[in-house]
Amino acid sequence: MRRALEAGAMYSCIFWGPPGVGKTTLAQIFSHTLKTPFFKLSAINAGVKDVREVIEKAKKTKFMGSGGSAILFIDEIHRFNKSQQDALLGAVEEGIITLIGATTENPSFEVNAALLSRCEVFVLKSLELEDLKNLVLQACEKDEFLSIKKIVIKEWDALVRISGGDGRKLLNALEIIVNFKGGKQITITNKLVDDAVQQKLAMFDKGGEQHYDIVSAFIKSIRGSDPNAAVYYLARMIEGGEDPKFIARRLVISASEDIGNANPNALLLANNCFTAVATVGYPECRIVLSQATIYLATSPKSNASYVAINKAQVLVKETGDLAIPLSLRNAPTKLMKQLDYGKGYKYSHDFPNNFVEQEFLPEELKEHKFYEPGNNAQENKIRERMKALWKDKYGY
Repeated sequence: MRRALEAGAMYSCIFWGPPGVGKTTLAQIFSHTLKTPFFKLSAINAGVKDVREVIEKAKKTKFMGSGGSAILFIDEIHRFNKSQQDALLGAVEEGIITLIGATTENPSFEVNAALLSRCEVFVLKSLELEDLKNLVLQACEKDEFLSIKKIVIKEWDALVRISGGDGRKLLNALEIIVNFKGGKQITITNKLVDDAVQQKLAMFDKGGEQHYDIVSAFIKSIRGSDPNAAVYYLARMIEGGEDPKFIARRLVISASEDIGNANPNALLLANNCFTAVATVGYPECRIVLSQATIYLATSPKSNASYVAINKAQVLVKETGDLAIPLSLRNAPTKLMKQLDYGKGYKYSHDFPNNFVEQEFLPEELKEHKFYEPGNNAQENKIRERMKALWKDKYGY
């Protein structure tokens, strides 16, 4: 990005990262540096009409010789539907606008493939401790209101903890603390932070910035088999205007990560929930979300699939690309058959119970076990079947 700016050029891109890491600020810096017109839309309240109006304005500024393409910054771009995103395509392709989209969601799922292919994706991470401290110190020094006060940060823990790596939340908290304390000299301690911010949590949580705390509590309540807490946090998200597809996607993930083969129907129901939510929308989809949430929360739990893929990925990184056994290799050509590709492979369906013991892992990983069935009714049946098939090979 820096090289592009230094060269006086900019390309369309998507900033993907949590709230309060500077996505909007970066877009404004680009516009200021390149001296190009800057337009901003929020996908929460903008429609196709608003997009087309901005494109027409951008055409006029380009015609009047304002320099490069106007920058159109779209906040929460993942909330744009297909028709709204499609309305941007032509203007991006023709260079009328340089699109900068900001999203807290994975753009691979939320941005149309056609639009995504025309954008570079940059992943922005939560601010770290030194970044947060510097942000506070700069605000105390340069902000018109704060700079006239003598502010001393005696303790950082509570201030940093409550920010959650979100710079905007941190500055909001600082403003609340200063107003709460009053006076020209302010010494910020952990106790002052707790007293000021906890009493004004609603004010502090401008724009629903507890987003990640609430969804974390939601998923942990499902994992902990507490349907009452799970529905409560679901209601918090719904009342806060959370995107229902975001909630439904978390349910799909939880169905595999926390329930898995202890109840395979959980994934089917969660996936159907996502489809229904996308089809129905608010307000009725809240009922679908509630049903799926309660089903997942009351299901038996197993993270065996989650643990298995983690183990396998760690081993793949350690061992690299090990040779696939010859018997398992595809042999579409005569040469490959001459090289013994596929030789010795036994077609499982030709044997009793559709099973015959043979080696599937690379030679170096023989008998390595990744999947350990959980201790629940469904996976205990799986364990018994694996034990009957593989006898003592994998130690089931």
